[in-house]
Amino acid sequence: MTKKAFSQRLQQLKQGHAQLIKRRNRVRPCGNGIFDRYEFPVLTAEHAPLEWRYDLDHSRNPHLMTRLGINAVFNVGAMEWNGNIILGARVEGWDRKSFFAIAESKTGVGGFRFWDYPVTMPELEDKETNLYDLRFVRHEDGWIYGLFCAERHDESKPHDLSAAIARCGIARTKDLVKWERLPDLETSALHQRNCVLHPEFVNGKYAFYTRPMSDFAATGTGDGIGWGLCGDITRPVVKKEIIIDGRDYHTIQEGKNGLGPAPLKTAKGWLHLAHGVRNTAAGMRYVLYLFLCDLNEPWKLIAKPGGYFMAPEGEERVGDVSNVLFANGWAARTNGDVFIYYASSDTRTHVATSTVEKLLDYVLNTPRDPLRSRLCVEQRGQMIARNLSRNLG
Repeated sequence: MTKKAFSQRLQQLKQGHAQLIKRRNRVRPCGNGIFDRYEFPVLTAEHAPLEWRYDLDHSRNPHLMTRLGINAVFNVGAMEWNGNIILGARVEGWDRKSFFAIAESKTGVGGFRFWDYPVTMPELEDKETNLYDLRFVRHEDGWIYGLFCAERHDESKPHDLSAAIARCGIARTKDLVKWERLPDLETSALHQRNCVLHPEFVNGKYAFYTRPMSDFAATGTGDGIGWGLCGDITRPVVKKEIIIDGRDYHTIQEGKNGLGPAPLKTAKGWLHLAHGVRNTAAGMRYVLYLFLCDLNEPWKLIAKPGGYFMAPEGEERVGDVSNVLFANGWAARTNGDVFIYYASSDTRTHVATSTVEKLLDYVLNTPRDPLRSRLCVEQRGQMIARNLSRNLG
């Protein structure tokens, strides 16, 4: 390719990328009254800066080929930052390795731009292979924490290249650029991921939401979402875990469940977003659900609507791991607006918007799952009867 053709192709790539970033995102019509979905994803592989994917020097890359490809951008942490919304994205390369990168937007529903460089996360040990699924937590101790899965090969099974161990990695920062790596969370469980740090001290201690499992990924090997306390974040050891939200037969979380982002503090309690998993003939299906815990005793669940809050729809069902929604980031504005960032099929990142008022209404006034078909019919029949009576009156 001549230098002139190289320059022309580069200009086309720049224009296409700029148009993607500037694309207006609109609310989809006819929502469910709980939240609004949007027309376009907010982050995809194509949102990654050209400098991350191409060597832009003609002498080294005369055909302007992709050198370091991006496969997916998903499972983002989220928080408000200087009046804007930032996402701590899991960016996966063509080589299957993931890294973290910060994207920022003024509106929270579009226009996300990545910062110049990905996050340089210190390694805890050279055997760490993959880091992913970052949760941001602004803790009352003054630090911003990032909790994530730190995965490595299970050396006890040297000939099984799919055998892995999942640990909860912990790091903290003041500026989202320089990160201090702390030891991994230590519990009695072999595997810990989908762990979250509670934003406030509880009885003078750090509180962790956990997901203890005896197997890396298989359904049916964990008890549910756990809770435990730790006195020193620089030596994060949880000696005792209790399950605050377990699994039930023939529910959306029959196989396993795990917490998403850190909970939102509301006047009615701590509002949680989590994912539930069940097995199907087509593989595991991931959906999202909400629950509420007591404001003063955050380990006590006080309200939980039946069924899912959000499930994959349309094109969201297609991707690297199909039929999956996953969320580990949301952000609440002081005016009550809530931005929910969710990934579809381990491929791309979307946003849904709601308000604290709506979410609390949904959680507190939606009936619980009665766990049996007959009782579900009775539950629905009671609502039908009330509606028919009102209409006839």
